[in-house]
Amino acid sequence: MSKFWPLIKLLPNKTNFTFVKYARLFGGLSVLLVIGSIFFTVYPADNKCGGLTCGVDFLGGNLIEMSTRPEPVDLAEIRASLNGMGVPDAQVQSYSVPGTDPTGRYHAMAKFGNIEGATATETINQVKAGLTRDLGSQVQFTRTEAVGAAVSGELLQNGIMALVVAIIMMMVYIWFRFEWQFGIGAVIGLFHDVILTFGLFAVTGMEFSLTTVAAVLTVIGYSMNDTVVVYDRIRENLRKFKKMPLGELIDLSLNETLSRTIMTGITTLFALIALAVLGGGPLQPFAFALIFGIVVGTYSSIYVAAPVLMIWGVKRGAKDEDLKPIKLGMASRP
Repeated sequence: MSKFWPLIKLLPNKTNFTFVKYARLFGGLSVLLVIGSIFFTVYPADNKCGGLTCGVDFLGGNLIEMSTRPEPVDLAEIRASLNGMGVPDAQVQSYSVPGTDPTGRYHAMAKFGNIEGATATETINQVKAGLTRDLGSQVQFTRTEAVGAAVSGELLQNGIMALVVAIIMMMVYIWFRFEWQFGIGAVIGLFHDVILTFGLFAVTGMEFSLTTVAAVLTVIGYSMNDTVVVYDRIRENLRKFKKMPLGELIDLSLNETLSRTIMTGITTLFALIALAVLGGGPLQPFAFALIFGIVVGTYSSIYVAAPVLMIWGVKRGAKDEDLKPIKLGMASRP
């Protein structure tokens, strides 16, 4: 078995990449991506969800998922049927991946407001009856959901609070486990990952819902786990190499944890790619958010959280002098 092992190894046992050398370049790139993500997320400002395509969870309204066989769902026919029934704010989209449903069915989703003078339950029942009449008996309704405006506003507020509390708790954890410099670096990395994930949803137009919030919380946990591994190795090397310049020490620590980081990320991506391809429409935004978050989280641990330590400097130990801050991009002694 050992003779075949090099064929499946992604990285050698020891690497010597100079990550800090390119810290300024990638730091500038990260700043631009964060600014762009914030812009696309909040614009237009007069919209309840800004640039995000919020789902029924946050906007309120009704949702029906349906499937047909053997022919694909005709989205134009669904729209015409909904418009004929006087359904307001109707949105229709398909989320079928051909060949992935073993039953051979094709899936679509319709979102809409309440018909004037009708409750949510009455509206959903009328829509079901109308779609069955217009599309024929081959249509099957797999899911229905109704969320009021008050409930949707509360869900949006709670979702945002969950993200804020998670970030604060992570900062406190890092602060107590390491030092305040590490805590600030970890929080900057977390904000970087969260904002870029929001930007992904704003640019692609994927639905942003409570399921997506759960994905972002998972991204926060994954990113923090990767950052803790890197920080722990940096702290260990600070005690071991008391005279090594900080830039070289960060490079050494990143190289020592690189193989573990890459292998963990790739094995996780295998499962998430399968979920994105085979999981169906409702799970695809969740899977794509996690895939993007893992890639960005790995990047931020290397080029955001770790280089940030060089701005303030860190301590070698309780009785040692502070490591003086050095300029980003300087990995070796002058």
